Amino acid sequence: MVALVGLICALPFFIVLIPLIRLTSSGKAIFAQERVGKGKEVFTCYKLRTMAKDTKQAGTHEVSSSSVTPVGSVLRKLKLDELPQLWNVFVGDMSFVGPRPCLPVQTELIEEREKRGVYEILPGITGLGQVRGIDMSDPVRLAECDAEYVRSRSLVADLKLLWLTVWGAGRGDRVKVA
Repeated sequence: MVALVGLICALPFFIVLIPLIRLTSSGKAIFAQERVGKGKEVFTCYKLRTMAKDTKQAGTHEVSSSSVTPVGSVLRKLKLDELPQLWNVFVGDMSFVGPRPCLPVQTELIEEREKRGVYEILPGITGLGQVRGIDMSDPVRLAECDAEYVRSRSLVADLKLLWLTVWGAGRGDRVKVA
């Protein structure tokens, strides 16, 4: 229910941001991408598009920073690109807090997470790795951090991670400097 309320509250942002994205770069404003979720099940994750339409499907750290649109840069900095993931929470593919879902092609991260039992829980919009500034370019370190979260998660810890995320903790996934 919290995700539904969040989607309703996000409507004014969508009304402004979707046309802004469409006016400043070609392509759909809502970006749909396959991600790996609980039990290694693949699901469709939604985000506001922050990169050029024809950017390759790869981990953000493998994509050139020149692919990020000017509007996308602001959306990423303010973490507004994540708003459509409230739908993923609403339908049960994701949680508010948990390990960030990776792409099916990120096999090293998938293997490291599987070894550590990370796929026992839903992925999240934000997580311990993000707040600590660990992105998917360091799969072993991220999987260890995700496993730490799985072992120690609690409502209080999740609320703290949400609070830290809202107030700017973590830099988000890196992009290659072009």
